[in-house]
Amino acid sequence: MLSQEIINKLLSELSFRTSRSSGAGGQHVNKVSSRVELRFDVAGSSWLTEVQKSRIQEKLATRITGQGELIVVSEKSRSQHQNKEDCIERFLELLDQALKPEKKRVPTRPSKASRLKRLEKKKQHSLKKDKRRKPDV
Repeated sequence: MLSQEIINKLLSELSFRTSRSSGAGGQHVNKVSSRVELRFDVAGSSWLTEVQKSRIQEKLATRITGQGELIVVSEKSRSQHQNKEDCIERFLELLDQALKPEKKRVPTRPSKASRLKRLEKKKQHSLKKDKRRKPDV
């Protein structure tokens, strides 16, 4: 959806923040900031059109803060570099999904066979209910 040129320009607008990763890990986790948080100001981006910005804000509303920043976090790896790469990859996937045009639904009619099958099922169901009734004496 986005050209490589625009992707490169968007990557220049990203800001990163690092912190200590959560969970178990012994001595290493207590001294290394390997968790990476990617932040992207959707409204302030100069490389996205207004239509693209509104689509991103609509589709990714749960991931966007009150200040209009899209946040992606990764702490999969012990390596800060790998977590940064993972954040960028996930960011580009999110943008691609948000900007992908939705398919228009083509209305279809039920086939003759499916209509007959539905009516036959209704008749069988009705007979089953009739058989449960007490006979009229």
